[in-house]
Amino acid sequence: MSGKIVNNYGNIYIDTEVIAKIASQSAIECYGLVGMGYKSKVDGLVELLKREHISKGVQVQIDEQELNIELFVIIQYGTKISVVADNIINRVKYSVEKFTGLKVNRIDINVQGVRVHNR
Repeated sequence: MSGKIVNNYGNIYIDTEVIAKIASQSAIECYGLVGMGYKSKVDGLVELLKREHISKGVQVQIDEQELNIELFVIIQYGTKISVVADNIINRVKYSVEKFTGLKVNRIDINVQGVRVHNR
């Protein structure tokens, strides 16, 4: 399903993959985030996604103009998880609403792991 915006000139449809890319790009810029995670359905292991595939760590659901986003993240060791998660939520909400014009109803953060990260 895709997001829909209705205006005077017609309808605008925004695919969920576009929303996932916006969300993942804005989340990856947050301090304390090592990367996006992806849980394998076969063996249950969490994989750190490479930059070109980070949108796989985001699930987007659109139900009757309600936009729900779920992010699977790996946090940097030594940072406070709640602070990093709050920063991610605020940044993703702002970016998605700014770029798409859709109202974000809910953002869930699933911490898949903690890693030591050297930049």
